Amino acid sequence: MGNMRTASFVLSAVLLGAVLTSCDDGSKAAAEAAAKDLSSGLSSLDVSHAALAGTEASAAQSQLKGIVAGLGDVKPTVTSGQATTSNGTTTVPFDFSWELSGREWKYTTTAEVDQSGGHWAVKWSPGLLAPGLQAGEVLELKTTAPPRGDILGANDAQLVTERPVKRVGIDKAKTPASQLDSSARALASLVGIDPAEYAKQVAASGPQAFVQAIVLRDVPGRTPTDEQIAAVPGAFALGGTLPLAPTREFARAVLGTVGDATAEQIQKSKGELNAGDQTGQGGLEAQYDDQLRGKDGVTVLAVNQNGASSQGGQASASPSPSSSAVQPRALFTAPAQAGTPLRTTLDPKLQQLADDTLASVGPASAIVAIRPSDGSVLAAASGPGSNGYNTAMLGQYAPGSIFKTVDSLALFRQGATPDLKVQCTPTLTVDGKNFQNATGYPEDHLGTITLEDAYAHSCNTAFISQRDKVSQAQLESAATSLGLAIDAPQLGADAFMGSVPATAGTTEHAASMIGQGQILMSPLSAAVMAASVQKGGLVSPRLVLNAGEGEQATSAGAPASATTSAIQSASASPAQAAAKPITPAEAAPLQQMMRAVVTSGHAGFLLSVPGAPVGAKTGTAEFGSDNPPKTHAWIIGIHGDLAVAVFVDEGGLGATISGPLLTNFLTKASQ
Repeated sequence: MGNMRTASFVLSAVLLGAVLTSCDDGSKAAAEAAAKDLSSGLSSLDVSHAALAGTEASAAQSQLKGIVAGLGDVKPTVTSGQATTSNGTTTVPFDFSWELSGREWKYTTTAEVDQSGGHWAVKWSPGLLAPGLQAGEVLELKTTAPPRGDILGANDAQLVTERPVKRVGIDKAKTPASQLDSSARALASLVGIDPAEYAKQVAASGPQAFVQAIVLRDVPGRTPTDEQIAAVPGAFALGGTLPLAPTREFARAVLGTVGDATAEQIQKSKGELNAGDQTGQGGLEAQYDDQLRGKDGVTVLAVNQNGASSQGGQASASPSPSSSAVQPRALFTAPAQAGTPLRTTLDPKLQQLADDTLASVGPASAIVAIRPSDGSVLAAASGPGSNGYNTAMLGQYAPGSIFKTVDSLALFRQGATPDLKVQCTPTLTVDGKNFQNATGYPEDHLGTITLEDAYAHSCNTAFISQRDKVSQAQLESAATSLGLAIDAPQLGADAFMGSVPATAGTTEHAASMIGQGQILMSPLSAAVMAASVQKGGLVSPRLVLNAGEGEQATSAGAPASATTSAIQSASASPAQAAAKPITPAEAAPLQQMMRAVVTSGHAGFLLSVPGAPVGAKTGTAEFGSDNPPKTHAWIIGIHGDLAVAVFVDEGGLGATISGPLLTNFLTKASQ
């Protein structure tokens, strides 16, 4: 059921008599000028300087202020037309347009214009303000919120839909005053909120108020039970529904939530939202709120000020409740339009698996899964350590050694192969800056090794030693070939797609070779990179499938363009597209080297994953000024038609921290 809202406009008439005169060309212009002056005043809700016949403008302004008091900040657009004279009466049409809860009410009224004291002025009457309005009548605005559209996943599975809830709170009308404080504190303790704060809210509310403490999903086995709630004097659990995902954590940062419109959202909505309305709060719910929310049903009624409508222009003095005279007249009706469902590519099973996999991870974390064949984002989970932030799609972190995938593609384009001999030394100094391999690098893989071996065991010094063979610009080109640092026009959601500068100094270029320096990626962009390798072609991610349906500009002012999906850092701006997308021939050796990470490198734990062979690349990126420095832990994996990126902030080594998470995800995804 939608919220019902009522605004009343009391329209009392000041009917003025005057001698009607004919209108020559000069008089016609003067009459139209007087009407235009009034239409301008009505548009700004200020008629204090308008020319009115038989009444003071200040009195009219006072009346007008009372008429529109219930509308808040809504103002009409009013324009006046040409004056005409018939049978000695001069009239001017007034065209009104109101935006009422996002619905346009347009109509034309006719005003009489006359000379008074040698000046042309408009007669003020109820019929000027609304069609057929009579003295003593009011305009009553009623709106009904439509059903909100669902957010759907793969195969149109319902992700966010109306689900049963219980609104738990204290009913002050049914609670003795002496019991209110103790009941409020007892209920707060029962549902796990601050007892002192809730008791304060209860005390500050009106004597008949139901003071909500919490909204609970009404699912089997929930706690507290209805019986536990009812045991608190004055506490009740009221049934209802809310648009909810399957669980509280399910893709929460991506989907967002639905809640009461904030004051800021109401102010920015230009009359489409009112206090008590439900609207999107973050994520896709906010970005596509107009599409999902639909359009309110709006009815404008003419009702007698005492509650009865006029009959034949006469108001009933004492209407009987059973009398037909009490029936209001509908002046305008616009039926509610249900919200349009938002279709996404999220796979319910994989999304829930990703959320569950991260459930016990303390730092900020993310798992993103993409289907390489078509770019569908199947899962985008941000762990509890992200505290509601969309780490999966918006995070900006140094990628560490997973960026060696980009290095390798750049080297292949300069004629290298996986068998290229490179030097892996314990340390390497570039312009006074010392680089070294990750802690625990195997000594038996030092010395002269192949590029494939350097990739499999992630030898930093070997890749840095190749810095003179690929320029920073060539690294950037290779990155865009794999979907990094370019727009994602099919995504339909905001995302950081990576930042790879085209120029860098000597040491910065060396750092770029191991995914440090100014190189930044998100888990989403890392998954896109892996997906492009597996596909053997550039993958452009897609998440929202029907972004063009319904309005996308939101009440909260959130970015809403379905084609603007790259939020970049200040260090670089994204290219619109890759100048040279990766080819199947270029991807083949990369697939070979990612497989070697599993078969002969330090991701052998992935050999246990059933099904198609798994390829991977780990990454550990240092950041901060601590000694030893903190690290981001990364791993990307490819497995059949699935590409996955796992990230843990402050996570230690990619192989030991993120690796087990990827193993768990791929193993269960195969079942």
